[in-house]
Amino acid sequence: MEAMAIVTALALIQMVFFAIQVGKAREKHGVSAPKMSGHEEFEREFRVHQNTLEQIVVFLPAMWMFGYFVHPYWSAGIGLVYLISRFLYRHKYVSDPGSRGSPFIMGFAAIAILLLGSIIGAVLSWLAH
Repeated sequence: MEAMAIVTALALIQMVFFAIQVGKAREKHGVSAPKMSGHEEFEREFRVHQNTLEQIVVFLPAMWMFGYFVHPYWSAGIGLVYLISRFLYRHKYVSDPGSRGSPFIMGFAAIAILLLGSIIGAVLSWLAH
């Protein structure tokens, strides 16, 4: 479980890093709060952060359930793949939003594996009782 806790902390640090990037873009391009649009670079950073926030709500519980019902090290490993995919997604989205597809699919696949594995593991555990 320690490995999963480390990946969870890294995911939260990643969210903070992405939020800082939004703040820097907001300041750099004069997009004052509470505005949610403005310069395209700001909007790209903002969308990366929002998309990651939308996914972390599914990612974290899925990772912990997978770790509990399947295996914590596999869960943490798949979690690291997800985190790497988010950094790649950010890099692609900020430079050229149209190129973000591959890292998005990589992260989506990681979440899908965690969710499906969790469901299968939970059902098998339930049936064993």
